Amino acid sequence: MIDITRRTFVISSMGLLGSGLVPRFVWAGSGNGTAPTQPWALSQSGMAVAPREQLLLDFGWQFAFGNGNDPTKDFGFGFGQGDFSKTGTFKIATAEFDASNWRRLNLPHDWAVELPFVHDDSGDEDDRLTSHGYKPLGRRYPATSVGWYRREFDIPESDRGSRICIEFDGAMRDVMLFVNGCYIGRHDDGYTSFRFDLTDFLTYGSKNHIALRVDARFGDGWFYEGAGIYRHVWLAKTDPVHLGQWESVVRSTITDDAATLDLATLIENESEHPVHASLEWTIVDAGGHTVAQAVSPAQVVAPNASTPYQATATVTHPTLWSPDEPHLYTALVKVLVDGSLRDAEQVSFGIRTAVFDADRGFFLNGKPLKIQGTCNHQDHAGVGAALPDRLQAVRISVLQSMGCNAVRTSHNMPTPEWVAACDRMGMLMMCETRHMSASPGALQQLETMVKRYRNSPSIIIWSIGNEEWKLQKGDMAPQGARIAATMVERCHALDPTRVVSAAVNGDNEQGVSDALDIIGFNYQTQFPDAFHQRHPKRAVFGSETSSAISTRGEYTSDPTKNTVNSYNGVVPWGQTPEQWWTFYGTREWLAGGFAWTGFDYRGEPTPYGWPSISSQFGIVDLCGFPKDYYYYYKAWWRKEPSLHVFPHWNWQGKEGQEIAVWVYTNLDEVELLLNGKSLGSKKVPHLGHVEWTVAYAPGVIEARGRLNGQTVLTERRETTGPAQKLRLTADRSEIAADGQDLAIVTVEALDQHGRRVPTADNKLAFRITGKGQLIGVGNGNPNCLESDKEPKRSLFNGLAQIIIQSTDEPGAVLIDAMEEDTSGHALRTASLVIRTRKAVSGTRRVS
Repeated sequence: MIDITRRTFVISSMGLLGSGLVPRFVWAGSGNGTAPTQPWALSQSGMAVAPREQLLLDFGWQFAFGNGNDPTKDFGFGFGQGDFSKTGTFKIATAEFDASNWRRLNLPHDWAVELPFVHDDSGDEDDRLTSHGYKPLGRRYPATSVGWYRREFDIPESDRGSRICIEFDGAMRDVMLFVNGCYIGRHDDGYTSFRFDLTDFLTYGSKNHIALRVDARFGDGWFYEGAGIYRHVWLAKTDPVHLGQWESVVRSTITDDAATLDLATLIENESEHPVHASLEWTIVDAGGHTVAQAVSPAQVVAPNASTPYQATATVTHPTLWSPDEPHLYTALVKVLVDGSLRDAEQVSFGIRTAVFDADRGFFLNGKPLKIQGTCNHQDHAGVGAALPDRLQAVRISVLQSMGCNAVRTSHNMPTPEWVAACDRMGMLMMCETRHMSASPGALQQLETMVKRYRNSPSIIIWSIGNEEWKLQKGDMAPQGARIAATMVERCHALDPTRVVSAAVNGDNEQGVSDALDIIGFNYQTQFPDAFHQRHPKRAVFGSETSSAISTRGEYTSDPTKNTVNSYNGVVPWGQTPEQWWTFYGTREWLAGGFAWTGFDYRGEPTPYGWPSISSQFGIVDLCGFPKDYYYYYKAWWRKEPSLHVFPHWNWQGKEGQEIAVWVYTNLDEVELLLNGKSLGSKKVPHLGHVEWTVAYAPGVIEARGRLNGQTVLTERRETTGPAQKLRLTADRSEIAADGQDLAIVTVEALDQHGRRVPTADNKLAFRITGKGQLIGVGNGNPNCLESDKEPKRSLFNGLAQIIIQSTDEPGAVLIDAMEEDTSGHALRTASLVIRTRKAVSGTRRVS
């Protein structure tokens, strides 16, 4: 372990997801000792389950567009003054309302991704539709910017006496909730979780009706955000004496070969009588073994009041959480009133230390670790912002495969599933709130994020915002310093174990930066060295770097086609991967940095406008297909030997013309050959690449990578023939029949010898039959204006993607892919079968 000094910030932390918030890990039962649905650990340890239910409310909804301007097209909402004058008068949330012609769907749902593209560049900068990826949202598009959701559900008579809340993990953006004709409340932030207590409004032993009006005319950012209920919805049922939401916290202090756990929570008593309540804590390791226990003695909790509880426990020989071994513990917290179990929850956490040192960078568990990070928005091809749970983990896996060990949640509170996947898979995180402000609303957003995720071992930095120019320098710098100080203080009060920072594009000498624990620089590498000299006791990292741009599979920049070359494309304020990583990767005192961005994302099309509908910053495209820059990071961020040669070798019509050939590798030396003839060998510079200029001739370009004089890797690019057939490859051959699980299918065009044709752009059609459904398609082309939802898609440089989701019925899904235009020589059809197995256990749902 390293010494702790005043200039060192120690984050001794733990893990996540308190309060039964992990969708797959929810284990609350009905009071009869129901076994947990997932953690192995609880059933193996003989733990009882509390009378708490966390029921998924994603299935069986109805949807229809309203209107942001015309109440006659908005189901009469707002037609007169008296809408809110009396309780129980909103017919749309009653059995009387006829929604028979509404569309049926399941959540999560993003209606923006379903809309057609509209070329509208009216307005200035973020006022234009570029921010939405040219989807018709905003006040200029009232007919497609407001949506209504309806559902009915049963509440049994046996639930009378329980507290019943509806919980939203997030919705975009302004939500009004109505239940049984009654207006319940409003939430107008698109990223934070929120809940409403429905107890007094429900009909017990009968059906209940819920309606939500979601208004997406306004946004929170300047990038694609989606529209609708794009995260999970839950119905939570608890005893009147229960644990407070997100109040259970586990903090660890590591000494020698043990970890002392400081345990804290809050019991709320929503009954009419005082109770004597005690707490029991049971700590379980990843194998299901009990490793520690603690008791919080009984206290009196007054009616309609809450009382804090604390305890300590010791875990001997703890397994520390790290990217290489993301070991998670579980704390089971039980509430006992006069010996009777009244509530319980499980809290996932990890034991680890995280230290930012101004001289030596970042240390995890006492060992130096360079942050090899990427910034990421939350949308994906085919599904927009409504990512199924497994897709969150798939995206993290793609980033990890190139050596990425950290993500920044740009620029908002992430989904619980993203955080859970980072904890489970060993991905570090800079967790960022959306609004930098000391307003009540912004502070509530910050508090929600910190309280919900403060147990997460993956989070090493809280970020209070991004690039607030007015608060960084100039006339408003004093306000910026005060605002940041208030936000930092709030973070420390809620979680004293982590550092707080922000993404600042400036010299960090005033304003917001005055209050930060550690300093983040966005771009502008002319500043960090001088800052370090002037402020040698302040730790520094790259909060946003690079902004390299490229179009997958393209090797010339062509403004007429909106493509960017894959060699050295970069925006004026940015740097290539090689440039920024040479800077941050060679200075010991720099903790590392986060490249902009891991994935391409919709909106903010850069460097071109229409018909570009997405950015081209990604190291991988919207589908997750790697661009060539990906292999630079793989070479220098991973330890195993790596070799990648590009471009492809299909340059018909350019015989004899010079083609730039680059190689990314972490080996010592590379020899390049054309059709078996050596073009010479070159030494590989540290953190660099090697390149040749080659007169094109059809055949084979081959790179041979050597280590200590021995050839250890060889990679070839061959001139292919025309596309002859299709190939479908699923990332999984079997998925759970739970209506949520999915398989991601890669579509390729092959020549007569089975080689992928890197320039193929055939228009394809898909047929899905059996126990599954198509939920999205994509191809990674930033200029593609085809639908993300229809069963067809063009290949882009040889690739396309299909996302298949299961139904509730086991069986098989048959996928057929064929060329849409068969007037000429059609590509040979490809077929694929994915099995769907009966879900052994799953999240309980509302009927």
